[in-house]
Amino acid sequence: MTQSVYILGGIQTDFSRAWSREGLDISDMIRESCLGALEDCNLPASAIESIHVGNAFAEAQRQQGHLGAMVSQVVPELWGIPAMRHEGACASSSLAVLTAMAEIEAGRYDCVLVLGAEEFKNLPGDQASQNQNSAAWRDRENIHCKFMWPAVFGLLADEYDQRYGLDRQVLNQIAEINYGHAKRNPLAQTRQWKFAENSFREDDTLNPMIEPGVRRLHCGQITDGACAIVLASEKFAAHYRKTRKETGSIARIKGWGHRNAGIRYRDKVERSKDSTFVFPHVREAIEDSFRRAGIAEVHQLDGIETHDCFSMTEYMAIDHFGITAPGESWRAVEDGSIGLGGRLPINASGGLIGCGHPVGATGARMLLDATKQVTQRAGDAQIDGAKQIATLNIGGSCATVCSFVVDQG
Repeated sequence: MTQSVYILGGIQTDFSRAWSREGLDISDMIRESCLGALEDCNLPASAIESIHVGNAFAEAQRQQGHLGAMVSQVVPELWGIPAMRHEGACASSSLAVLTAMAEIEAGRYDCVLVLGAEEFKNLPGDQASQNQNSAAWRDRENIHCKFMWPAVFGLLADEYDQRYGLDRQVLNQIAEINYGHAKRNPLAQTRQWKFAENSFREDDTLNPMIEPGVRRLHCGQITDGACAIVLASEKFAAHYRKTRKETGSIARIKGWGHRNAGIRYRDKVERSKDSTFVFPHVREAIEDSFRRAGIAEVHQLDGIETHDCFSMTEYMAIDHFGITAPGESWRAVEDGSIGLGGRLPINASGGLIGCGHPVGATGARMLLDATKQVTQRAGDAQIDGAKQIATLNIGGSCATVCSFVVDQG
């Protein structure tokens, strides 16, 4: 990184809201998140020099594109500011962040607004699920199923089982941990959900199979929501501290990694059959972020916000981060390492399973939660003494992969 990029603050909308039931839509999410981020940072709109929007499915869900221009439409104070929209499936707003960082590092701009927004609750669930299939290779995945993404990550569970062996109960444990963390998060979609004694078991009534290898409570919660953050250069951050007499720390993006693989799931697994990791490019993205951040090994982190679109995705992330040897992620689940109070908490926010997954907003939301952790603003979800948090955000079947390291700047 040619210079540090700082996160001044931001906001997340309440992921339990169904905006269409209030007579609202994605444009209202964009307005609320943009204004909320400016308010959280105590910045005038005139401070923003560039805008980047992450979104995956607005054309399919709302027949609405051109979301870069939507920002100045609904926030007239930002009229005339250059803006663009980014699409990378579930990693859309991470791509927006990477582009904003590049602008700052190049010296083009000093203060950039990044937001992610997604609307899903305006259409029936089956229709929304079909719309999400465009993040796979339409008609060429050769996966016979009703629901594409549970089927894909069910196949990933099978792949782990064949390579290393897999106790499926561990996937239930991962889900239970994330739902438990979400109860501490006042913006989580599932914070008030109730569960029965056997909900997190192989119970076909309380936890039915959605597709082979994936049960209902293994699934991330597709929802409505937006998240906006403000990124700044070193120069702007220094002036910001001075003029506002900031006494607390400001978060900094210390390292980043970005890798891509092909869109089709089976091709990735076939190419990795002789590799140490199931997804070598995921490991490389994490290693890139560590290298840029000057991190030698994973336990220099205080926590992780990772992509758990399904329990199996988090299981994969655990060994790809290097917390355990490949195929041994179960050890970190069973010994309590990943829970709050453990040696390396994962998804203190509740993650995609507990907090919710408005696809285009998830990457930005992870960075905001990392920011809250390192600035000691995470409330009941605070990891004691957190100074350094990593994120892992993926799009599709791990086709687009982004990882960041956030610390106290």
